[in-house]
Amino acid sequence: MQNLLSELTALLATDDRLVSDGVLLRNKIVELALNVDPPLLKRLMSNDSIRQHFFTQVEDVLVFDKHKFQRFVGNKAFLPDSYTSFKNKIGLAVDGSYLADAREVVLVWPYKDCVLEGGQDREDAARDEIFWNETLAPDQIDRLLAPKALTNFNKYTTKGVEKAASVSSQSDNLIIRGNNLLALHSLAASMAGSVKLIYIDPPYNTENDSFGYNDKFTHSTWLTFMRNRLEIAHRLLSDDGIMFVSLDDKEAHYCKVMMDSVFGRENFVADICHKARASVSNDKIISSSHNHLLFYAKKERVVYAGRSQFGIKNDLTGFTLNDGVDDYKLVPVDGPGGAAKGNPFYKFLGVEGYWRFSRETMEAMHKEKMIVKTGNTLMQKLYKSKAALSKKTVTTWWDEGFLTSTATNDLNKLMGEAVFKNPKSVALLKRIIELWTVEGDTVLDFFAGSGTTAHAALELSREDGIRRRFILCEQLEYEAMLPASRVRKVLSAGDSFVECELAKANEVFIDRIKAAGESKALSAIWEEMKERAFLSYKVDVAEIDVNKGDVGALSLEEKRRFLVEVLDKNMMYVPLSEIEDDSFAISEKDRRLNAQFYRKQ
Repeated sequence: MQNLLSELTALLATDDRLVSDGVLLRNKIVELALNVDPPLLKRLMSNDSIRQHFFTQVEDVLVFDKHKFQRFVGNKAFLPDSYTSFKNKIGLAVDGSYLADAREVVLVWPYKDCVLEGGQDREDAARDEIFWNETLAPDQIDRLLAPKALTNFNKYTTKGVEKAASVSSQSDNLIIRGNNLLALHSLAASMAGSVKLIYIDPPYNTENDSFGYNDKFTHSTWLTFMRNRLEIAHRLLSDDGIMFVSLDDKEAHYCKVMMDSVFGRENFVADICHKARASVSNDKIISSSHNHLLFYAKKERVVYAGRSQFGIKNDLTGFTLNDGVDDYKLVPVDGPGGAAKGNPFYKFLGVEGYWRFSRETMEAMHKEKMIVKTGNTLMQKLYKSKAALSKKTVTTWWDEGFLTSTATNDLNKLMGEAVFKNPKSVALLKRIIELWTVEGDTVLDFFAGSGTTAHAALELSREDGIRRRFILCEQLEYEAMLPASRVRKVLSAGDSFVECELAKANEVFIDRIKAAGESKALSAIWEEMKERAFLSYKVDVAEIDVNKGDVGALSLEEKRRFLVEVLDKNMMYVPLSEIEDDSFAISEKDRRLNAQFYRKQ
């Protein structure tokens, strides 16, 4: 599908009023548009794509959105028609000024409709952000986010790993490797509206984590990165689905406002804070020890109507007595707070005091042998079976052993080495999953990290006998193998999962460009890219080769950025629609497994 910008440029070039020496007069175009010039509007309406993008049907009348058109034409300079000059700086711009040159950040950020592909990486090899803007190329975004082909299907059981003979996006536990934005859109093709619970622990956008895109506009970058993923996550949730986002104070409040716009403010359930770090003595006035869990529902009424019994299992330790009916322990029967709490005062079994219950209730309990006199006080029996069924009220402060340090030690012990910094607590994820899922529910985590969510789901299912299915997505290359290696260690009899990855196309060249250590290697990659890569339609290969001297003057990092920039970002991975193309070398078996995954057979 031809790019909308190209179509508009060609159409405007047919109007002699708008062209001088073969160059379009942008100011003249804007002037005529703002004046609602009839010949210009007639010309614009003659093209179906342009008419659909800039005109709105109101009953029998087409209304021209001149402000949207002005923004579109004004942004044309951001995407030049060819790389005839080699930029030392690539980035988003507003009125000619790069966002990297400004620190002002508001929730109405300049390019909130952008798609941030987000090649997240280590701090020492951070990949630059790559944007596509909806007002510039809506058709490009459609192609970018179309379902992708999957490959390298492996099935893991307690017996080991083998090539997967079949796969189901509806029932298998899954781990998908590759860009998580594209993985989510691929999942949506077969399971939109079917995920019960989404939990994510995304990059916190601190100087210490691996979200190293551009520290001069981290908020705008991070918000764009997150919004893209939250929007598709919302589509994946079932009507009674819920989502938890784990963050710290750096971005939690920005994210809360943004999630209000994605989910609807009325669907905000709670901001749960949990203790993540022990108290620290340092030179700070206040040392933060908590993380946030932003809790949203897809439909607020469904959550409260269907989940009104929010609760946490009581502590079932200490039930050491048994009377032939059940194990029990003794708990106070006196009224807490005495008269101040309105508890009745009377003598019972020779003991005077303020009691929790009325005399009639106490007499009934005594008749059932539920009251026990111990010394000069009275106690009541609490049976273990009753305690197991009772619920505690969930509050927004959780402080029950969810420390990151403990989780790190537990993971190191499981893996036999230090493999991941600051994982989330398995106990924390078990609580979330236990409280809000039932038999057969799907749990999704698209920032899988070390695989804590899957670990918790498997362990919890063994404990309570309720099977939940997990789906993980992981895009970090240096951690891509970790979720599977961790999860396979906690499999038990009958457990399994299928791991696969997005089939790479241009992403292969991205990997090589990042790894290249010298200009000579990049030159060799460029020669191969000309033969095998999918280049942007804006690239004039012949002119680049003519200007080799200009290219050679760039620094090594600038050359890397340039080569990344000239790649067609819609072809980073193999589109599912082109899986039959032999040039992508997708095996017949993988084609069959893709058909199963996408429910096409």
